[in-house]
Amino acid sequence: MTLIEFRNVSFVHQTGVTALTDVSLSIGKGETVAIVGENGAGKTTLVRHINGLLKPTKGSVLVEGKDTRETTTATLSRKVGIAFQNPDHQLFSESVENEVRFAMKNFGFGEDLIAQRLDWTLKFFGLDQYRKSSPLVLSGGEKKRLTLACILAWDPDVVVLDEPTVGQDALQKEKLGQIFKLLQSTGKTIIIVSHDVEFLWPIQPRLVVMSGGKVVADGQISQIMGNRELLEGARVTQPQLLRLYQGLASRPATPFLDVLEARDWIGGRKQKPEAR
Repeated sequence: MTLIEFRNVSFVHQTGVTALTDVSLSIGKGETVAIVGENGAGKTTLVRHINGLLKPTKGSVLVEGKDTRETTTATLSRKVGIAFQNPDHQLFSESVENEVRFAMKNFGFGEDLIAQRLDWTLKFFGLDQYRKSSPLVLSGGEKKRLTLACILAWDPDVVVLDEPTVGQDALQKEKLGQIFKLLQSTGKTIIIVSHDVEFLWPIQPRLVVMSGGKVVADGQISQIMGNRELLEGARVTQPQLLRLYQGLASRPATPFLDVLEARDWIGGRKQKPEAR
């Protein structure tokens, strides 16, 4: 079932700069899609069309069959939660707990449910000790986690994350991976804009590569990441595990998805069939 559809979308900024050119893209319900490309490729501009923050200059964007130009951003935001790349553009409340409360209260959640979800999200993201503090005192990584907590608290159908791993340490990246697995198990549609191919690789999402405001590739990450010429043109790097896999004389039939798989194969404890 198609949930989000871009139909020949072009977008020109007020400055006259063209950010998107004739983009057509469909995203199904429950899909996990990663969007990669160099800075200025149009990735953030693309996802800001999904909840109506930006409207197409040409073409149309449909969410559940409804044209975003004919639907309010407030209505779309109940279904589509976006965590921006710069959390300072998203945080405005006087305290961390009020930041998380705001959207849930605005969407009509009951106080008991708000309290329950508030406690869970703050503890999960390691922000409970800051609940009475201003978001302004948080570090960049903590602000990023707060924007994620705000979105997951109100439980939208579509979760859009713009560079979610920026400023996060290894533990927080591991927690993000757990979140994606949880969201996938509940049928959420997940869209990730990221330069962090090492984080994306184990998730094995559908991959959309953008360059110069256009979609230049769309398919499974394992296939696209093997095309070095395409990646070089879009200035996208290969994951280290894939480079390691390609450099082995004897290797399994499919690439390693995590370090443990690579360790077991190289150490002789082979768990995967060998390539023929």
